[in-house]
Amino acid sequence: MSDTALARHLADRLGFGPRPGDLDHIAKTGPDRWIDQQLHPASLALPKEVAAHLAQLRTLRMSPEETFLEYGPPALREAKSPEQRKDIQERARIVPAEAIEARILRAVYSPAQLEESLVDFWFNHFNVFAAKGLDRVWIGAYERDAIRPHVLGRFRDLLGATAKHPAMLFYLDNWQNTAPNAPGARGNFKGLNENYARELMELHTLGVDGGYSQDDVITLARILTGWGLGGDGSRAPQAAAKARPFGKRVAVDRRFPPAEQKAQGRRGGTFVFAENRHDFSDKTLLGHRIAGRGEAEGEQALDLLARHPATAKRISYKLAQYFVADEPPQAVVDAGAATFAKTDGDIAAVLRTLFARPEFRDPSGFNTRFKTPLRYVVSSLRASGATVRNFRPAFGLLQQLGQPLYGCITPDGYKCTEAAWLNPDGMTRRVTYALALAAGRLPLSESPADQPAGPRAGARRNPDGGALRARGNEPPVNVETLIATLGGISEKTRAVVTTAQPELRAALVLGSPDFMRG
Repeated sequence: MSDTALARHLADRLGFGPRPGDLDHIAKTGPDRWIDQQLHPASLALPKEVAAHLAQLRTLRMSPEETFLEYGPPALREAKSPEQRKDIQERARIVPAEAIEARILRAVYSPAQLEESLVDFWFNHFNVFAAKGLDRVWIGAYERDAIRPHVLGRFRDLLGATAKHPAMLFYLDNWQNTAPNAPGARGNFKGLNENYARELMELHTLGVDGGYSQDDVITLARILTGWGLGGDGSRAPQAAAKARPFGKRVAVDRRFPPAEQKAQGRRGGTFVFAENRHDFSDKTLLGHRIAGRGEAEGEQALDLLARHPATAKRISYKLAQYFVADEPPQAVVDAGAATFAKTDGDIAAVLRTLFARPEFRDPSGFNTRFKTPLRYVVSSLRASGATVRNFRPAFGLLQQLGQPLYGCITPDGYKCTEAAWLNPDGMTRRVTYALALAAGRLPLSESPADQPAGPRAGARRNPDGGALRARGNEPPVNVETLIATLGGISEKTRAVVTTAQPELRAALVLGSPDFMRG
């Protein structure tokens, strides 16, 4: 294989495709050294202008508590009219909008491409739907605090961070999970809620064939009773109150004076262990005895699930499916699972194993994976060398293609396989977008409008986000530069491109079967 072909393969698989000059950089650096750099992203800084732009996105710096107070129930309760309530609800759309803007800009510009791919992978693995209630004000903090810091760390840390984040507690209803006969079983907290416990085993760890039973689901739900949100009306042990990863361990105690109740009730966006809603009995999970000792039971259960052999196999399979093939070779999956078990779930070590496998570097597997909508949109922006300040055209196409960021309703997240995304309507929309991008008709370098966007936001007024009707003043994409950026195109595509009208040639490359795959 040529150095250019391998460089293109690495740019496509570890990241979102090459930008101008990337293939030369990878070839000069050497594939193994470049992979090592990607596995250590701390040294790969964002361009200064991109970092400065992200620094202006205010909600990205806010804690879950702060967004809850400014855009959530406390602000709505203080509204003095229906108009004020509507205004607060409209302003809350800025939270997912800024998260979307940040995600797209990082994916397009960050030199730490593997890190950005893994944010996509792990967010889907631990999916949260931004349009479900309070998750609209917590979605940015969820990616920032629970996903992004752990994408190359230990799986157990990632599992724990998602389990205790308010966005996940709310999305899968564990904040309501209560022992039926506990003192705090009242109102919204009348009994077990198995939603999170089931998905924790079926999707996040063991897998549907991971060897657990319905009794294990119920037991895990009992173990996780009392894992909830501050301000939900539960009573936490005040003597144990201390700083937590997502806030303070506090909750409303109705015995307190009304003023103190109000102060506590405003502390939404924090993890709380409410002992008055917990089942303190001894339990048996997956054949292991777990003594009734409160919050520590949940930590023990997460340890058990993270280190289970079925989890190693499932995580290795999903990583291999994302980076190697829709149906990854069993030898690749087994090698990754062995590394997962040996390193106690070190994600970077598992990836190093997968990327070193001969199956990953076999040229017969190059340019064979059909791109998801997100990978297509971002790779087209990278390959064209576009200046992106306005994320709306990209988000508009993602809406059209069925993959809006933070918009997957179901907990299994978006799929990454060809079967999920290859369809005639999607191909038509991609080609139409390629024509607009190549001709410079997308307002990518303009500042986005003041109206925020997000999952479902503005869908009725502007369903494509302005992606196709806009008439920007961007320069057309130069086809020779584009082909050089991609390291060449197939002979079949070249034959079509060279006989086309000059103004269509770049669009034909971006809409070609070559570019739809990576």
